[in-house]
Amino acid sequence: MILKSILENAAKRFADKTAIVMGERRVCFARLDEDSNRVAHALIAMGVKKGDRVAMIQASNPEFISVFFGIMKAGGIAVPLDSRYIADELVSLFNDCRPKVLVIENPPLESLLPALPRFDSINHIITFDPEYARQFTDYREILTKNPASSVDVPGDQEDIAIISYTGGPTQNPHGVALSHYSVSTEAINSAEVFQQTDKDVLMQFALPMYHQFGLTAVLLASIYKGSTVVAVPGTGRSIDSFMEAVEREKGTIYMGVPYIYSLMINVARLEGIRHDLSSLRICVSGGAPLEPVIINMFMEYYGKKIIDIWGQTETVSQATISPIDGTGKIGSSGRPMPCWEIKIFDDNDNELPPGHEGEIVARGPVMTGFYNKPEATAEVIRNGWLHTGDIGWIDEDGSLFITARKRRMIILKGQNIFPGDIEEVLSAHPKIAEVRVIGVIDIVRGETVKALVRLKPGKTATDQEIRQYCRGRMADYKLPREIEFVDVMPGVTPNWTRPKSVKAADIKLEETG
Repeated sequence: MILKSILENAAKRFADKTAIVMGERRVCFARLDEDSNRVAHALIAMGVKKGDRVAMIQASNPEFISVFFGIMKAGGIAVPLDSRYIADELVSLFNDCRPKVLVIENPPLESLLPALPRFDSINHIITFDPEYARQFTDYREILTKNPASSVDVPGDQEDIAIISYTGGPTQNPHGVALSHYSVSTEAINSAEVFQQTDKDVLMQFALPMYHQFGLTAVLLASIYKGSTVVAVPGTGRSIDSFMEAVEREKGTIYMGVPYIYSLMINVARLEGIRHDLSSLRICVSGGAPLEPVIINMFMEYYGKKIIDIWGQTETVSQATISPIDGTGKIGSSGRPMPCWEIKIFDDNDNELPPGHEGEIVARGPVMTGFYNKPEATAEVIRNGWLHTGDIGWIDEDGSLFITARKRRMIILKGQNIFPGDIEEVLSAHPKIAEVRVIGVIDIVRGETVKALVRLKPGKTATDQEIRQYCRGRMADYKLPREIEFVDVMPGVTPNWTRPKSVKAADIKLEETG
C-alpha cells in the first residue's frame, strides 16, 4: 500500500468525522485530505520530485498530518525531526539526507536563523509564523493559493517514504530508510492487534508524531481505522494536562514510554487520583524496557495492566506485543506480531533454542536500510534477518524477554542517545584529555547520561563548567546529568543490562525532570 491512500481512503469513509483534536481545535478527515493536497501542489511547484527529501520540524498537530501526507502525495520522502536539535546537529543530518524543502515551526525557527546559510541543500522554507511570512513561504498562503484537488504522482510500495534519524547523531548520521510497504504494513498490523475501530480515541502525549512509534502505531494506524487522535501538547512535566484530556475526550488507548507511567504512579502517590481514566481500555508501553515493578504499581493505583511491546526504528515500530487482555507474562515483551518473525542468534548467526540468551534478530517489514549507507546496512541485515543489537531470550511459548543491549546506546525516557555524539563534543573542550560517556540505570527515566572526564595535566574544571560547555552544542536531552572526574579512565564499561531486582521504593517521589 502507498501511504497516501491511508488518508485518501479514510477521507472517503469518514469524511466529516473528527480525525484529530488539539485543545479546542477539531479537524475532520476530509479537511486533512484537502489540506494535504494543497501542500502537495505547493511542493511540486517548488520543484519537489519523486524521491526528493522534505525535512519536517513540527509539533504533533493537524499541520503535521497535512504536511506529512502532502509529501507522500508529491512523491517525496518525509524526514521528521526533533525540534530540540541544534544547528550543528541539523547541518550534519541535512548533509546526509540533502532535503530540498524545510517545513519548520517557531520555535525553533528563530534560533536557527543564523544557521540557515549552512543548510545548503534547502531551496525553500515553509513557515507557520506570520512574522516570517515575507521572508519564507507562508503555510497559510499554501492553503489559500493551491487547489484541494488530488495530485497524480505515480508511486510504488517499495519506494522510500520516510527517513528517520533515531538519535540525531552529529558525527556519523544513520537515517533509517522506511518504504511505503514497511510503514503501511506495520500501521495496519498495529491497528489490527490492538483491535482498533473508528470508535477509539487515541491519546498522543509525550510520544510525538516525528517519533516513528508515535507516527506509525498512533497516527497512521488511527487514520487507517478512522479512530480519533487527541494531541496533548507538552511533555512529562504536564502529566496532569494529559490525564485531564483523557477524562475530557474519553480516551480509549494510550501508547507511551515507561517514563510516563512512572510519572503517573508518582502523581497517584503524591496527590491521589483526581481524574477519571476509566475510558482507557489499553495502555501500551514501548520505546524502552518496562520494569515489572512499574506494571504492578500502575495496576495497584489505576487498576489497568500496561501492555509491553518491543521494537525499534529499524522495525518501523513494534515487532512484538503482549496480549491486550493483560494476560502476558510479567517481564516479557510479548510474542511477534503476525507480520514478524523473531529469533535468537549466537555470534555466528546460528539460531539458539528456547531459553538461551543471544542477539534478537527480526524478519518482516524491516527498513530498506540506512540511507545511502550500503556497508552499514549490510552489517545489520544479513541473510534477510535484521540484527537488532538487543540481547534476550525466547521461552517455549515464543514470548520474548529483553535482558541487555549489545549496541553502545543510551535510552533516556524513550529517546535514543549515542554516547559517541557527546564524546565528540566533549573531546573538543580545551581542558579535556579523555572522555567516556555511559548510561546509568534509572528506574523512572530508563537511563541517564554520565560522563567520565580525565582532564589535561595542570587543568582544573567543575562539572557545571563542563555542562555549560555542552549547552548549545547538543540537544538538551543529551546533556550529562552526572560528570565524574577521573585520574585514570576505567576499562571497558558495559552497555545496559536489565536490573536483577527492582522494588517499588526505587520509583522515587522526587521531581522527575
